[in-house]
Amino acid sequence: MENNFIIGSHGDGHPSNTDTPLVAWGAGIKNPRWLISDSLSDDGFRFVDEHKHDMPTPTEWGLRGIERVDVNQADLAPLMATIVGLPCPVNSVGNLPLGYLSLNKAEEVEAVFANTKQILNQFLQKSRLKQLSSLYFRPYKSLANFSSFLDQIEDLISAREYKAALKTCHILRAMSLEGLHYFQTYDWLMLMATITLGYIGWMMNLTLHVLQSYTFFGNIFLKKTQESSLRITKKNVYLSGCLLMTLLSVILYLENSPLLYHAYISMTVFLWTQILSKLQLLNAIWKELSTRNFISKMKLLSVLMMSFIILEFLVASFFNRKLYTWFFLMAGILAALHLFFIASGRHIMALYLWSSCWFLSMFTLMPAEIPDNNPLVVASGGLIVLIGMASRWIQSSSRGDNFKLYIVQMSEQRSQFHKLFLVQASLVVVSSLMVWLSTSHRALKKELLPVHQLINWSIAVVSMILPLFSPPSILSRLTSIFLGFAPPFLLLSIGYEAVFYSAFALVLMGWILLECVNLYSAEYQGPLHVRNLEDNPTGGGYNARSLQLSDIRIPLFFMVLFNIAFFGTGNFASIASFEISSVYRFITIFSPFLMAALLIFKLFIPFLLVICVFSAISKLIRVPRLGCYFIVIIFSDLMTIHFFFLVRNTGSWMEIGNSISHFGLMSAQVVFVLLLLALTSIYTRDIEVPSQKLSWGKAT
Repeated sequence: MENNFIIGSHGDGHPSNTDTPLVAWGAGIKNPRWLISDSLSDDGFRFVDEHKHDMPTPTEWGLRGIERVDVNQADLAPLMATIVGLPCPVNSVGNLPLGYLSLNKAEEVEAVFANTKQILNQFLQKSRLKQLSSLYFRPYKSLANFSSFLDQIEDLISAREYKAALKTCHILRAMSLEGLHYFQTYDWLMLMATITLGYIGWMMNLTLHVLQSYTFFGNIFLKKTQESSLRITKKNVYLSGCLLMTLLSVILYLENSPLLYHAYISMTVFLWTQILSKLQLLNAIWKELSTRNFISKMKLLSVLMMSFIILEFLVASFFNRKLYTWFFLMAGILAALHLFFIASGRHIMALYLWSSCWFLSMFTLMPAEIPDNNPLVVASGGLIVLIGMASRWIQSSSRGDNFKLYIVQMSEQRSQFHKLFLVQASLVVVSSLMVWLSTSHRALKKELLPVHQLINWSIAVVSMILPLFSPPSILSRLTSIFLGFAPPFLLLSIGYEAVFYSAFALVLMGWILLECVNLYSAEYQGPLHVRNLEDNPTGGGYNARSLQLSDIRIPLFFMVLFNIAFFGTGNFASIASFEISSVYRFITIFSPFLMAALLIFKLFIPFLLVICVFSAISKLIRVPRLGCYFIVIIFSDLMTIHFFFLVRNTGSWMEIGNSISHFGLMSAQVVFVLLLLALTSIYTRDIEVPSQKLSWGKAT
């Protein structure tokens, strides 16, 4: 038998997973009716998720030509209650489907009227409870005269005007359901406003902290702010904030609000109290910006608008990952043109940026559920080795090229690194062979030998330790990290995601080259000297410069690449439909926790590459890494607010779950990135970059 209808994933909104056969027969049930034509007409019925499914009845059921009556799941309760002659369940919100019942007109109206009164009573009870606990009650005005509706229906039934009575029942039932929804969402406006103001207050506090600690505004604040007057202002603001918080808490207590409401209100008031306590700082910023010329103001506005557009693009990409294809197609062209005009004579580098972006753009056109293609996984190991060899060639040809000295260490112990490179390349080759061997055993239905599992585990662990012994120049260390995480990624790959690893690394390298070109064209002055930089507690190097407006590109690039690290090979739905064979090379006995840990670790590897490159670039261009991280938090929170308004409580389980997951994951991303920054600092903390004279001028 063909499985034409078995498509989609568990919990998604496809009709094959949401439509359930409903068969009713016996006393009180209508006889089946034949369709006049084979085509299904739109009878106006809609499911609660507003989808018009109208799936054709499977031919193997032998019901071709018979009319089908669709209902919502909630409609079953009043249907069964009516059939057995019992009252509708108290909390039922279903509409009685008359299409199943064999009743005369008077019985139909009585049944629908009973269903309507049951839903109306729910509305009245909700209204009464809310009125008892509200200091200022806002009634549902549409049902203020519900008693007149009931009298009208009873009069119509007494006059045997059943059609008009049935229509009035439908109107009252629909209004009662709307009233129920009104009281179920009675506090939504207050809660959404409070949470939104809380996020805005958090972002404004972070913005003020970044401006004060990591930009030239910090010096202005020191000059224009008098500490004595600040103490008085802060004292008054804090006192007002405490009084407001107390007042709102008393109001919430009198309204019997949940404790969570108190937490939302308290946090929001606290954040805005912190902002108002810095009024003089805000005033200093405003005065400084107001003195700028028109061109500077337009530049600031254009940067903010471009940042907002990119963030909205990232939000949209959560629902359509193919948007990244168009993004990297355009990014490749723009990056190549930028390089072509500001770095004359480096046409090969411009071609590299264009081709690497276009190469990466292909992966978001591929299916999110990755098909098995183990020969491609094995071949991708060779591609990884070729990329490593290309990196070695760049390092060996860096003599006499001051541009390459930005990322290549001059006094490098070449023989030692050569041996390390050979070991890492060998591990990549061996891991590719183990992928082939493990797959062959599985294809022949042979058990993977314990020695094979031991080899795979050993390769994965050893390869991730080796980058710690690589030379500390940017290119050497990042190449070693790339080769170090390649074996575990290959051993956990089943298809095209193995090639994505190389394509993604090429784009990350292109990002570094682009920053080197900008640095070289703006600040190159004579010979370069290597200096060891370590991040201080505030997140910048010993000679980290102030953040400038143009540096906002670093957090934006980071967020785009951080997201493509996930969406390049899947989406949120693909997590639930992973292929179990991806962990077969490490474990053959079903162990859900270990399998889940391996799959999550595989997802983390591209993220680790992005953060390592982010840390290296922050050292290369001397920007405070923690300051850039705070900007990432601000951008993430802007996206979180958008996802907050996209959370839904109707539709399929997958649609509801994904909307909540988007909001939850974006909220957790700030902590997730911080943890990865701490983890990757093991590899990047001793990276050496060439020292050069840097400008400390004002941001424009």
